[in-house]
Amino acid sequence: MRYDELYRYGVRQLKQADIAEAELDARLLLEYICHTDRNTLLVHGDMEVTPEQEETYVNYIAKRAVHIPLQHLTGEQEFMGLPFTVNEHVLIPRQDTEILVEEAMRHLHDGMEILDMCTGSGCILLSLLHYSNRCTGVGVDISEEALAVARKNTERVLGCEASVSFVHCDLFEKLDQNRKFDLLVSNPPYIPTQVIDTLMPEVREHEPVAALDGKDDGLFFYRKISKEAKRYLYRGAHLLYEIGCDQGAAVSDILRSEGYREIEVIQDFAGLDRVVSAVFVEE
Repeated sequence: MRYDELYRYGVRQLKQADIAEAELDARLLLEYICHTDRNTLLVHGDMEVTPEQEETYVNYIAKRAVHIPLQHLTGEQEFMGLPFTVNEHVLIPRQDTEILVEEAMRHLHDGMEILDMCTGSGCILLSLLHYSNRCTGVGVDISEEALAVARKNTERVLGCEASVSFVHCDLFEKLDQNRKFDLLVSNPPYIPTQVIDTLMPEVREHEPVAALDGKDDGLFFYRKISKEAKRYLYRGAHLLYEIGCDQGAAVSDILRSEGYREIEVIQDFAGLDRVVSAVFVEE
């Protein structure tokens, strides 16, 4: 079969399955399987694919048609211009989260110590370490499976593990209480429990619920982290959260009640609240 014919087959199947970005996903899967790029469809659409490539593509399209995320099929997602391994044990890195990293970089200086709470794939922490000098970091997650992914990404993004370590625990439970940090970043679970069943099936059925569920009002982890983080932060340290688009005021109030100062809500490119930043001032 010709390359462009196989692509059109993929588009038809995904459209029939109500996949939102059928054309894009069909093209990306074809490029992944055939080791081609986006120009191939335009310039070499008449080239023949091998029977093995055709069979693999048809199989992948069938999986995508039942809403298995594209990134779970390819095993990869780009974030901050870097390639990250992903699977069903971690949230797929999203462009919205790049706002958190970019805002954190405004406060990041050489040699700082960074704490990433609920690290998941490690994309936030590893991006910050990649784009800084002589910084060190600790990533914490309750999921050992997620930390296994983060360790793979450390080798992939940093090439070594000298500047980062990972701790398997429930928030601050096993952290060294004598260690302090200059910067705390977190994309914690923030979706109210009752909302999870309304999410798109790619998220609801294929991403880890523990990384999504923010308990009754979605604010559980913001309260807990904001309270417990204070013993681990230097005076003047910045704390930055990713938030849901309707949580800016509530998370700001939580931080204010815990004594943080210089609280700021940052919007994403769509003009929606996406990050809350605050400064720790010792009591």
